[in-house]
Amino acid sequence: MIEDETAGKREETGTVRIRRLPSNKTKIVCTIGPSSTSPQVLADMIRSGMNVARVNFSHGTSDEHRMLIKNIRAAAARLGRTVAILIDLPGPKIRIGKLIQEPLILSKGETVTLTADPASSDLAAIPVNYPGLPSLVTEGTTIFLNDGFLQLKVIRISGQEVVGKVVIGGPLLSHKGLNLPGISLPIPAVTPEDLVHVDLGLDEGVDTFTISFLDNPKDIRVLREYAHKRGVAIHIVAKIERAGAVRAIDAILEEADAIMIARGDLGVQIPIEEVPGVQKLCIQKANKLGVPVITATQMLESMTENILPTRAEVTDVANAILDGSDAVMLSAETATGRYPVETVRMMAKIARSIEAQRTTLKGRSRLEEDLLTGINRRELTVDDVVSLNVIQATHALSPRYILTPTRSGRTPRRISRFQPDCWILSFSRDQRVADFLAFSYGVVPFFVKPDEAAWHDRIFDMIRDAGLAKTGDLVILTEGSLPDLAGATNALRIIRLPDRTGLHSL
Repeated sequence: MIEDETAGKREETGTVRIRRLPSNKTKIVCTIGPSSTSPQVLADMIRSGMNVARVNFSHGTSDEHRMLIKNIRAAAARLGRTVAILIDLPGPKIRIGKLIQEPLILSKGETVTLTADPASSDLAAIPVNYPGLPSLVTEGTTIFLNDGFLQLKVIRISGQEVVGKVVIGGPLLSHKGLNLPGISLPIPAVTPEDLVHVDLGLDEGVDTFTISFLDNPKDIRVLREYAHKRGVAIHIVAKIERAGAVRAIDAILEEADAIMIARGDLGVQIPIEEVPGVQKLCIQKANKLGVPVITATQMLESMTENILPTRAEVTDVANAILDGSDAVMLSAETATGRYPVETVRMMAKIARSIEAQRTTLKGRSRLEEDLLTGINRRELTVDDVVSLNVIQATHALSPRYILTPTRSGRTPRRISRFQPDCWILSFSRDQRVADFLAFSYGVVPFFVKPDEAAWHDRIFDMIRDAGLAKTGDLVILTEGSLPDLAGATNALRIIRLPDRTGLHSL
């Protein structure tokens, strides 16, 4: 969209190169791994619809992470696209270590040994990366591996070893997760190792991080304060994957910049049949506050090995979009799968199809109805009123675009939560704000150089020069009485896009 990144560190350019908008408004988050690290595959994934590149710091070395960030930016710059980079911090997750042979096949009824001793000489034991594991379990504890697909029942504990009987078997790979539902780890969600990863990200100009396995908003404040001491304002995505996070969702949404519904671990931490309801509830709450929400895990899982997804997976993606997700995420499908580019392309096709049917299938959004009928009216803000009026105007006039100059990104996010039929073109003088809008449904972020003076003229010139609009097109423009103050948007104008000599308001 905007050529705003180069190979290496961030460079602000503001050069518009896009000539057409994407086919779908739902954003696509792709996990980058062995299948997708090459410059050519990265470029093909961007062309196919990738908006956010997720770099999972649970895997790889610091040098590999730096090179990957560099390659993502280089591919985005070559294509003139905005691709946000999301660093996924590992958090206090217990993982299987490096297996000597993989996949390791666990057979039902056999006895296996997990060792928390990094110096263990038992080659038959399964290494675990958490020394405290033996102190967390007792005889009879159920241990879940690989998002619950494998299960062990503890039969004894001996020193640093936990011996278990395989209840549900199957293949096990290195670095897969180990879950103990109902057992709280005695360590914070933001670990010392996470802070080392944050330092690397900040050094590389990345400012968006996930917090894994949090139970309350305290960890969000800890991470934000850590970055603040380094002089950087960061964006934090809270992963909802523990029962505690579900219980604290309202408080977490007040602190987080976005949330990710991580259904893999969530489906182990809570009864799996409750996951769909939790997903819908979290999306509804996030939409109400204008907080971007990512639905993640196993969305097109079968495409890890197959060229086509199952019908159930297609329906899952479509329903997540209808629920109000800003973004949908691919994990193993693009990290280790055989068809990373085809998977992104399929995700975009599903999104494009269901978005075209949104009005027929859902009619007016529940959030819009709540605001119109006065539910929670005491909680309405100026942002709510402006965004609702914008949406009402789009229903009546079907404008070409909604144009939102913004300093904080708040106005386009508040409009985006209604998922309008037309695109929201957002313009910011802050590169980080523009990048984070890559997470919001239907928002195309533009970076405007800080030395640019007249907002309106520059915005109109940018979309004309990009070939996105022409003189006479109907647009809705949001603006504030104090244009240099964040959060001051309090009005809208309905405009016929002027020629280069002046404005023509309706």
